[in-house]
Amino acid sequence: MRFTVLTIATFCLTTATPHAEGPKTAVSQALQLTLPETAYATVGVPFSIYFDNIVLTQQPQSYGFEIDAVLGQTEARRWTVTPASTQVGDHLLAVRVKDAKGTLLAEGKLTLKIAPANAGAGKALRLLIVGDSLTHSSLYPNEIARLLSEPGNPAWTMLGTHKPTAAKEGVAHEGYGGWTWAAFLTKYDAKSSAPPDPKTPPRKSMSPFLFPGADGEPVLDLARYFRENCDDQPPDVVTFLLGINDCFGAKFDDPVALDEKINSVLDNAEQLISAFHQAAPKAVFAVGLTTPPNDRQGAFVANYQDKYTRWGWKRIQHRLVQVMLQRFAHREKDGIHLVPTELNLDPIDGYPDNNGVHPNAIGYAQIGASFYAWMKNWLTKPGID
Repeated sequence: MRFTVLTIATFCLTTATPHAEGPKTAVSQALQLTLPETAYATVGVPFSIYFDNIVLTQQPQSYGFEIDAVLGQTEARRWTVTPASTQVGDHLLAVRVKDAKGTLLAEGKLTLKIAPANAGAGKALRLLIVGDSLTHSSLYPNEIARLLSEPGNPAWTMLGTHKPTAAKEGVAHEGYGGWTWAAFLTKYDAKSSAPPDPKTPPRKSMSPFLFPGADGEPVLDLARYFRENCDDQPPDVVTFLLGINDCFGAKFDDPVALDEKINSVLDNAEQLISAFHQAAPKAVFAVGLTTPPNDRQGAFVANYQDKYTRWGWKRIQHRLVQVMLQRFAHREKDGIHLVPTELNLDPIDGYPDNNGVHPNAIGYAQIGASFYAWMKNWLTKPGID
């Protein structure tokens, strides 16, 4: 395929001059350009790659970003496209990072898959959304529901026992503030009542997927969950957006300890997804790549004072995304699909000025659009009813 350079980000000339000895290798390694193999878009819905989210630096504005593609355009902090119907299909994007002098520091590529606006029309979709406080807010599930309600979409049903007051009509999920992958496997209080009334605060002591076994001990029982809470029908799609609470306090300055922590967390993810796969072998599991931090250090000061910093979490989150890509890429045979939710989230305009990890309405809508675009592409595959 022949590419034309259509987009070049503006350089900021404040970049410090690298040392003369091997600057390209040293800076390239430090930047850690990280891209998924595949990203997803759909006709009429904006998709962006925010440059801050693909490199490990405190000063993304000090570098130039070039995207070789036959579509899209560059703005100050991102490459963006709102696909037209004529652009349905696969598009290879070549990404290059340069210093202020134009020296190539890092390069990579990914395929952007664009689905038609009517993908899935006339079909049915049963969707279960699982996550932490980002899901509990219900704003990105609301956006998924809004987009699925547009013409050209399947008839959708959202499953789940949790319907916070912010959830729009028909929106439900299993998203709880502070929860982790492990919480859905282990959080159990025998004294806790059945799933709470939708008007009560979110559950804190009982995973919706755990039930008492014959000996009274908790058992992970997805088949029972589907039977009792989903009209005895498994979902077609389960989305997961977790990882912040699992890794937020990890040792960002100890690479060995950080990798041990991340792999332990992803072992829990594997266990939960495997249990879903066993109970719902025809379902697919869309794993969102853990979202990036607010660009503002002041937001972390507002939340955590001096205990946690933006740069510390950025280093953890960037490595977490890298390991997730290593662990979950090419796992479609297990029903696992990666959704690059970290690409399409604006780290400035998508966040309030006083919260380090929770987006504002703009950012939540971008997360919802990422999951929706993946679903539209999945719905184009043959054999999906």
